[in-house]
Amino acid sequence: MGLVIAIDGPAAAGKGTLSKRVAQAYGFAHLDTGALYRAVGVGVLRAGGDPADAAAAAQAARALRPDDGILNDPALRSDEAAQAASKVAAVPEVRAALLDFQRTFAATPPGGAPGAVLDGRDVGTVVCPNADAKLFVTASVEVRADRRLKELRERGIPAIPSDVLEDMKARDARDSQRTVAPLLPAADAFVLDTSALDADQAFAAATAFIGTKTGFGPKV
Repeated sequence: MGLVIAIDGPAAAGKGTLSKRVAQAYGFAHLDTGALYRAVGVGVLRAGGDPADAAAAAQAARALRPDDGILNDPALRSDEAAQAASKVAAVPEVRAALLDFQRTFAATPPGGAPGAVLDGRDVGTVVCPNADAKLFVTASVEVRADRRLKELRERGIPAIPSDVLEDMKARDARDSQRTVAPLLPAADAFVLDTSALDADQAFAAATAFIGTKTGFGPKV
């Protein structure tokens, strides 16, 4: 088993961009665990169901396969998919169905990679509690809402700032207050607040921490 780096945090904190860059820099495999939940949410919606319906969500999770292509579906990047993912993630049966997928990826990274970077909501606390390095990437809800607003507008999606902020607050509450694997930093995680950091600064802080935990620096 190679090195495992767990990167958790709330929506629009920058963990996705950071995780991909860290994986590339170290030559590790990368898994956006949130994409799994988005895929489940989209699967429920496409079947005409309600993502809050535990039975429908569990059925969609059990049907998910790593080679069916849905993890690369552009629909997973929609705000609708994000909201659906937050709802299905609160279903214990969904989390159980996806846990083995994530742990197998971490234990045996595809392509013979020497390690894996997993980003999500509960990687450091539940999926890989023994990860070699754990980070919790966060930012103020106002900053994150501004980032999401910019992202939506760049994609040509009309959005009202106050609605985006309220949606962000509601999602934070749902993620942090759920009884199963709530969103919170692992006790030994490095909390990285990106509110006032650009991508390069966040990357530098993350790799410095990873170096102290593993003794390794980025290859590129």
